[in-house]
Order: sequence, then C-alpha cells, then structure tokens
Amino acid sequence: MEEKDKYIPEEETPQTTEEIKRIRLKRHLWPDEIEDRRQKQKISRLKFGLVFFSVLALLVGWLFGSALPMPALRNLSNRARQTMTMDSSKKIDQAFDIMENDWYFGKDIENLDTRLIDSALDGMTAQEEDLHTDYMSAKEVTEFVQSINRDYVGIGVQYIKVGDLNVITRVFRNTPAEEAGVQAGDLIQTIDGEDAAPLTTDEIKERVIGEEGTTVTIVFGRQGEEITLTIERRQISASAFGKIVDNNVGYLNIYQFGNNTDSEIGTYLDDFKAHDVKKLIIDLRDNGGGYLDALEVIASRFLPEGTVVMQEEYRDGTMDDIKARKGMMDFSPIVILVNGDTASASEVFTLALMEQRDDVTVVGTKTYGKGTVQITRMFGDGSAIKFTKSRWLSPGGTWVNGEGIEPDVVVEDAEAIQHVYTEMDDDAVYTVDQVSDSVCDAQLMLDYLEYSLDRTDGYFSAATKEALQQFQNDHDLGGNGDLNKETYEALYSALIYDYSTSFVHDIQFNKAMEILND
Repeated sequence: MEEKDKYIPEEETPQTTEEIKRIRLKRHLWPDEIEDRRQKQKISRLKFGLVFFSVLALLVGWLFGSALPMPALRNLSNRARQTMTMDSSKKIDQAFDIMENDWYFGKDIENLDTRLIDSALDGMTAQEEDLHTDYMSAKEVTEFVQSINRDYVGIGVQYIKVGDLNVITRVFRNTPAEEAGVQAGDLIQTIDGEDAAPLTTDEIKERVIGEEGTTVTIVFGRQGEEITLTIERRQISASAFGKIVDNNVGYLNIYQFGNNTDSEIGTYLDDFKAHDVKKLIIDLRDNGGGYLDALEVIASRFLPEGTVVMQEEYRDGTMDDIKARKGMMDFSPIVILVNGDTASASEVFTLALMEQRDDVTVVGTKTYGKGTVQITRMFGDGSAIKFTKSRWLSPGGTWVNGEGIEPDVVVEDAEAIQHVYTEMDDDAVYTVDQVSDSVCDAQLMLDYLEYSLDRTDGYFSAATKEALQQFQNDHDLGGNGDLNKETYEALYSALIYDYSTSFVHDIQFNKAMEILND
C-alpha cells in the first residue's frame, strides 16, 4: 500500500540520511463545504448519464427500427401504456384518451368523439338522488319538447304497442285522422306498404310523421276488417280535449301542460260556458306534467287572482310564491280524476284546487309523487342539460315527492284496464279444459265488454267457450268458440276502442258523475 503524506516522528528518523521529507498538510473541510462538493459530484454524474442514455436511445431506436417491424414497436408501446399509472386528478381526460385511442370497438363507431361526450354527460347527470336530471342530445331535446307541447306534423293519433299489435288509443279533434275516419281501437297493420308488426314504436312514429302536405297510406284493422286510408299530414297540436256529457257536465281532458294548452282548453271552456254548463270533470289521468308558466295560466282559470298556486324552494333556502293571475271562470262543483301516472304540474294543479276550494273532489288512485322543478339549459349544438333547480310545495306546505296525493275518493280502474297482457303465439289455439295466460287475458276482456262468464282465472270453461262464440259472431270472425290469435287481437282492439271512446265501463269517470249529480 502506498503511504502518502504519512507523518514520521522525529526520534525515529535515521541519523545516516540527509534526505528532507516534506509533510503535506490536509485542509479541514467544514460540513457545508463537504455537502457542496457532494452535490457537484452528483450533477456531474447526472450530466454524464443523460448524455449516455441519449446516445443509447438513438442507437436502440436505429437498431430496433432496422431489426423490428412497426407492429412490434406498436405492441411494445401498447404494453408500456398498459403498465402506466394514470394521474387521478385527470381521470376524465385520460378515460377519454383510452376510449378514443385504445378501445377496441372504437374503430367501428362513426363520430366516436360525439358518442363519448354524450355518454360522459349521460353518466355525469345520472344520479340516484334525482331521477329527473339528465343530459339530452339534440334529437332527444326535440322529442322532449314535442312530448310536452304535443305538436308535430302528422295525422293526429296516439297509439300503443302490445306485442305485434299497434293499437290506436286516441284520435284528436280537428285532425286529418279524425277527418279520414280513423277510430280508437284501430290496429296499424301497414304503413305505405310496410308491415308495421315488427316495427318499434319510434319506427312507426318516424314513418307516420313527415313534411306538411305530404300523404301516408295506412291499412288499419278494425275488429276483423281491413280499412285502407290515405291521409294528408298537417301540423298537429293536441294537448287537451273536451266535450259536454249528459247535457249538464263538461268533460275536460288535459294530456300535458304545454305551450298551447291554455288556448286549447279555453276553446272547450268557452263552449261549456255558452251551453250554460257549470259542473266540470277535469281528467288528469296519465298527465305527466309540463311547463310551469303553462300551469300558472291554466290554474288561474280555476282560482281567484292572487291565490297561491304553489311555493318554490331553491338550493339556498329562499322561497317564491307562484300566484294565480286574472281570468277565473265560474265552474262548480269540480271533480278531478287522477291515477298513478298523474305527476308534477298536474299534481301542483290538483293540490292547489284541493286545498283551496271546498267544491273540488279528487277521485281515482294515488298520484305519482314528483315534487321537483326542472329547467333546461341549451348547448350550441341543440343538446341540453335538464336539471332540478328547486322543489315545489303546495299552498299548505305539502311536499308530495315520493308520496303522491291520496284522492278524496279512492276508486280503482277496471281490472281489464290495469292488466298487463301477454303476447299470443301465431299458431296457438285454446279450447275447453285448457289453462293459459292468454285465456285469462281473453276472459278479462270478455268480462269488461259484458259477455257472460263464470270465471277469469285462465281455465277455459264451457261458459268461456260460449262467450267467445258470441263475440266471434258479433264481429263476423267465423270462429267456433276456440281462442286463436285473430280472436285475441279482435278482443283487445274492442277493449281499447270501448275504453277510449266511451265512458260506459270507465269506473272512475262514472264515480265522478255520481258525485256531481248527487
């Protein structure tokens, strides 16, 4: 070992030499100087490392670019991306990047960016605390507005789909469909030559509506007959309907509280007044609500000016009173019909009259229970966010959210109207001593239509066969009393037609008439 700078004590120095040894003094370093020296060494090593790895990266890039095909490099890149830990503060941006660039099925989707943004907004606005806040695409906004205002270019019918059956439930007043002779209960069989059975509700709508002045040819089934009608499309506005019943009662059916609803009901109410009708039935069954300003105007026809229609409470706890305007009309007494699909603005209307008029009776079943108010804010592309801005309370402070309104007189609808019907197979035939859900369906419909039966439990009895034979004879179906699909569809058509065009079997309506005529 080399010993440099070692100090030799004077007494051990050999006496025979004349060499002079110089002793190098080592300078003492203070702690801060030592740390500074260490940092400089680190920086020096780091610079060297950066230079080294830069050169190495160039060499590897050249080598791999020559030796490996591009797919292999892409695969390495993908594997590297999969092992990366993402920044949790940028979840939305990074999730979007994954779906746009790495998601396998993204390659098959046109306008993927738009789809991803719509999906993200759908998810952001879907909260379990509030079922009524959501994001709507431009198409959904248009459909939403049309559903409230009930205005569109078409023929003027309402329909439902049950299995393969597309059944007309309403034909609106002063519409092309009414003028052409379409009736509630008719079955839509073909539209411009296309079979309607496999079409969805939206697909049927798309084929029936169109440009104003154009025509559509529809083949309807009416209790065993086929009727072909060519109907010209027009602008339709149908949010209310009214007529005088039994010469002394006005019947007003409000479907929605839309932009034109007040002017529509005004026509009917003026007609009632001209015929000196005082008693009134307001039918709000299946009315899902509508616009607050429309509600305010319509409620003003039935409450004194300045009367509170509802209270509105905002996020910060502040309150507003929505009050009736001028224009109250003289109708008394009044019965309001409600059911489980009576919601929102129609519940506001019901409670406002129920709490503040002694001559109002509410009949039916408990309402839906929606106690919030939504507003819509539009984006430049026509899409929008519909969100809850407040909750509403009745004039007396009741909040119906999730609870609904209990009617003054509870009256269930006929079992045949509440029943959920099954779809009958094309080649199915039922006869005496057989049991089936389809037989139960047929029995309920026969009972509603007042055919004589001994049971409605799905067992095909002799009395069921007799009732079916009678129905087939009444509608020229030519059957032998067995239940086949043709008879089943004719029964359903007859049921809907009767319920939609007549009050004879409407238990809730008849209870309202009983109350008004007592």
